Amino acid sequence: MARKTKAETPEAPPGSRRRAYRLRSLVALAVCAAVAGGLVAYRAVSDEPAERPVTVDEASRLALSRLNLFQASPVAVTLDAAEGGGVAVRVEGVVDYRTRRGAGRYQVTGANGALDHGLVVWDAGGLGLAPEPAGTAGPAWQQAERVPRQGWSPRTYTADPLDAGLQLIVQLGADRPDNPLLLAQSGARWLGRERLDGRDHDRFAGPRAQGAAPDGERSPLTYWVDDDGTLRRATMRMPGLGTPSTVEFGGRDDSAKLPEAPWLTG
Repeated sequence: MARKTKAETPEAPPGSRRRAYRLRSLVALAVCAAVAGGLVAYRAVSDEPAERPVTVDEASRLALSRLNLFQASPVAVTLDAAEGGGVAVRVEGVVDYRTRRGAGRYQVTGANGALDHGLVVWDAGGLGLAPEPAGTAGPAWQQAERVPRQGWSPRTYTADPLDAGLQLIVQLGADRPDNPLLLAQSGARWLGRERLDGRDHDRFAGPRAQGAAPDGERSPLTYWVDDDGTLRRATMRMPGLGTPSTVEFGGRDDSAKLPEAPWLTG
């Protein structure tokens, strides 16, 4: 996995705050769908049909989940992604949706054990990788503050599973809820009900962004949302990879303070 590339300054994607609310919701859905490529099936613990359109209440909770994630941040997050050939990467860190920045530690493993590890920071425009400073300890966001700007290897997002997973994480939180009617009309579906960490969660196939999936096919993303509209897990699968990427959200981390995009040079 090519991790350290020629330094370049990530460019944040151009947002448009003056668009109509309906269009804004569709764009957010399209960005999430663009980095994904399928769904993984999990066993549902429910007597209901295996799959059906979402109800009004379910659409409302799914629509609220992105706002709840935004309001809970900074939140702990774990990303597990497969890169093919038996290589896997894990990122454990924290993300703040108010600044749309994340920081964590990554570890790459293969059939013979650990292959690479270090720090990763990311935002809406790209990511940076760096070795962990020697002789220091503490959470990843504190470690990132100790790395000089020239110590980061930055890049804009690519089709690499790690990049796609980090980009998805940034897009999952929003400062307002989605439109429930729009979610239902765009193909969101109920897939089952499961218990995670002692709480019941509904499992949803997300809405299909226009052009992201043929008519009749599910969205490439799956969400686990509890009765309060809290997003606990999201999964996706990259094209050509049988193992899906999984994003797990933990609790709020009040101590976290994300660094000021330390990989930028300007």
